Amino acid sequence: MGFVVSCKTVVPNDTNGESMPPVLVAGDADAPSQITPSQSLQIAQKFMNHEWRPFARNILHGADQRGIVVNTPDASFKDPLARSGWWLPGEVNRGVPYKWGGFDDTSSFDRQVATGVAAGDVSSPQKRRADNAGVSDQAAGVDCSGFISRCLNLPTVHDTTQLPNICRHIEPQDLRPGDILNIPRGHVILCAGWARPDQSWIYYYETGGPPDYWKPGLKEAPLAALLELGYTPLRYRGMAYEQKTSGKEVLTRSAISKAETVTEPVIGEP
Repeated sequence: MGFVVSCKTVVPNDTNGESMPPVLVAGDADAPSQITPSQSLQIAQKFMNHEWRPFARNILHGADQRGIVVNTPDASFKDPLARSGWWLPGEVNRGVPYKWGGFDDTSSFDRQVATGVAAGDVSSPQKRRADNAGVSDQAAGVDCSGFISRCLNLPTVHDTTQLPNICRHIEPQDLRPGDILNIPRGHVILCAGWARPDQSWIYYYETGGPPDYWKPGLKEAPLAALLELGYTPLRYRGMAYEQKTSGKEVLTRSAISKAETVTEPVIGEP
């Protein structure tokens, strides 16, 4: 994987004069999982780029068999228009769709879609009020905390109230790839590195937020605007880290070229 150097920090060279990867310190041994920043961002990219082919039977706008209202984020979903759906039946689509309460990986998502379950289930104020009672077992996908839990390689889903229990607080200027920004009972995103040399903007992965609400995406936004929304910077205790930041980022130039610019971020998952 190629790396983008975002500052002028000198990185040690090997005997051939080539740049060496940064030396990482392992995360806490008692954390639920172990992962590196590169691995975390690779998982996010996998969710973002996953290809799948749905059909009309994977569309549901109405009650499931248990009476839970489901709205798949297919292209026919337009309520509200600003948070429209996107995937098309009969075509190859890219990105695992959002599902309220979802914790699928790409394999379990594909298996369920093949059985005809609903491909995703958008968030709504009604879903948020219902909390777990609004989760349909007849839909597949991943929500914000499910996505972040997968990106941290967690064995079970940790929601936005549980994630702080397995993380440590950090200062905003200490954010590094693989860290998270979290709002308990609100939303959570994955830091992917600094987007500006002055550390005023960050790259981040999320699902459930603008501009494409119902699919995972890489975005860049002003850090101050995110902090004003109430996000708290956290570092997962099982995340490997550099004792002294080398300046090496883990995003590829190809990934950065596809990042969406969000000048006025909002808290996702209404």
